Amino acid sequence: MIDIGVNLTNQRFDKDRVEVIERAKSLGIQQLLITGTNVEESQKALALCHEYQQQWQDCLYATVGIHPHDADHVSADYIEQLQILAKDDVIKAIGECGLDFNRNFSAPAQQIKVFNEQVVLAEQLQMPLFLHQRDAFEPWFNTLTPYFNRIPAMVSHCFTGNADELKQCLDAGMYIGITGWLCDERRGQILRDIVSHIPLDKLLIETDAPYLTPRTIRPKPKSSRNEPSYLPYIVAEISKITGLDQDEIACQTTINAKRVFNLP
Repeated sequence: MIDIGVNLTNQRFDKDRVEVIERAKSLGIQQLLITGTNVEESQKALALCHEYQQQWQDCLYATVGIHPHDADHVSADYIEQLQILAKDDVIKAIGECGLDFNRNFSAPAQQIKVFNEQVVLAEQLQMPLFLHQRDAFEPWFNTLTPYFNRIPAMVSHCFTGNADELKQCLDAGMYIGITGWLCDERRGQILRDIVSHIPLDKLLIETDAPYLTPRTIRPKPKSSRNEPSYLPYIVAEISKITGLDQDEIACQTTINAKRVFNLP
């Protein structure tokens, strides 16, 4: 299995980051993609990959990008900084980038500007996009539309949309990232109703740790912190809902992730 979205630079992992990675490895999670959410976090993600490269060869990779929450705080040269970071072999995508009009921690107009600049960067570098979208589907999709055939791959990270939005994403050739949101019948029922519509060759799995801990974990963990070792619970829930074999889901999503992110 490959966890394509882990916020491993988050301070909630500061005390036991090595143990977190070891637990994931012991459960068959071969590779982790550390999410970059701004220039500083992207630098930290890159540094983590190199710090543990000798200990866990070909295990840790990362993305570099600006999350929409951070769009108001970019420097004048942030694109140049991302471009420099992206030259490193362990960087496998541009993102997490996109639009979030749910909380509007950054002004919508600035979110759109910063998102568009990163889409252009992904095209220039011919790198995949790791995409965030919440309550902003139409402007998000419109921003991406001119680039569907010009960027190697697009991943709708932590997909929480409806059936129509899923269809549009799949018709555009996007890959769909499924998280522990699926394991929450309170918030995730719409996703649970449509997850069977995702072709297995377009499916990716991710924890988005330390967020979105699967509610299906038994016994319930003492800490609310999610971690990569909980990825099998997402596979199990996909299997339960779709009827697909867990091993088949694990195998095909691994193949998909290696293809999308050019992983060894």
